[in-house]
Amino acid sequence: MKTKTLRKNKVNIVTLGCSKNLVDSEVIYTQLKGNGMNVTHESKKDDANVVIVNTCGFIDNAKQESIDTILRYVDAKESGIIDKLYVTGCLSHRYKDELEAEIPAVDAFFGTNELPRLLKTLKADYKHELIGERLLTTPTHYAYLKIAEGCDRPCSFCAIPLMRGGHVSRSIEDLVVEAKSLVKRGTKELILIAQDLTYYGLDIYKKRNLSELLEQFADIEGLDWIRLQYAYPAGFPMDVLDTMAKYPNICKYLDMPLQSGSSEVLKRMRRGITREKTEDLINAIRDKVPEIALRTTLISGHPGETEADFEETYQFVEKMRFDRLGVFTYSHEDDTHSHSFEDDVPAEVKQERADEIMALQQDISMELNQNRIGNTYKVLFDRKEGGYFIGRTQFDSPEVDNEVLVPATQYVRLGDFANVKVNRAEEFDLYGEVVS
Repeated sequence: MKTKTLRKNKVNIVTLGCSKNLVDSEVIYTQLKGNGMNVTHESKKDDANVVIVNTCGFIDNAKQESIDTILRYVDAKESGIIDKLYVTGCLSHRYKDELEAEIPAVDAFFGTNELPRLLKTLKADYKHELIGERLLTTPTHYAYLKIAEGCDRPCSFCAIPLMRGGHVSRSIEDLVVEAKSLVKRGTKELILIAQDLTYYGLDIYKKRNLSELLEQFADIEGLDWIRLQYAYPAGFPMDVLDTMAKYPNICKYLDMPLQSGSSEVLKRMRRGITREKTEDLINAIRDKVPEIALRTTLISGHPGETEADFEETYQFVEKMRFDRLGVFTYSHEDDTHSHSFEDDVPAEVKQERADEIMALQQDISMELNQNRIGNTYKVLFDRKEGGYFIGRTQFDSPEVDNEVLVPATQYVRLGDFANVKVNRAEEFDLYGEVVS
């Protein structure tokens, strides 16, 4: 039974989903702190009486995780552990009416663009002077920087435009101010994120302007690494590669979700590109930046994907030898164009195909990593775990990519760089020793 508390409000923000959601949570965190409130992010203690769940609504698994998390805090509220429960983010934006009807114990639901209303509900002011300022929930040495919101692409399977709206770029001036502020507070690596980085600037500058933005960032003193995530292949601005090759602090790394290696499936997905054009693009990228690490993501089991389509994708992965790769099974999303097709690939077949691709990628990754033995790399160290210091090369993004492990018998400072000579390799990890 719920009991009324007299304690002063403490807010815990819980973030689900992608790095774009994490940035949104950091903005909420910063605004509440700026109002003098006691705020934590994903606190392990049960000492917060107000909880904000920032949800993901991207695919079925993410939606289920969001629902389960909300219900867990509903139980906490009904048990008197917390007093107030608020829900924001993509799932809340897209299914607000249904959620309000089905989970009435939640005090309020907010959409992705309703930060001022969320703050007002918490009796906090929206402080315009804090725009561009952000308290990090990541280790201070790296930060995600969202350069645009929303998406204008017509991909048939994707519900992001329904939850985030159309593409809106932030100005170069505002982004440089925020980047400098982060660097001043200890950030050494900026990870640029958007639903589509390559579309950056088309709305406000009437041209693809990612290259100019990168040049501005590259000139910021103390910014050691700049990393690109979520680039779209169709219409890719090749001048970005010239800029990447020119500046040593732009990581030779590109995350480009390709979704399929079958031209027929790509057509159904409305991706605006064929397998042949994709291969030409990848070869051109590797010609311009020979040492680049390419990461991609594929979808297994899109409606109409035949065994022949899957085989084409498998051969595509085998031929292209991506440095990093992940696979999602297709999720049948309401109100998307793909939802008008029959979801005709059984769940177990989707998973089998995904597993086959990942088994192939594991072999490719092992071969590529074996080739790194004996080489020395600049490594940024993120954490200590067990008997190892764990870091990354410029070819790896946090959370999703390979890691470099150095025995803790050698000392390194977390958040700093060190040169590491690789002496052993596994499928997704490198082992080495610090060298001067």
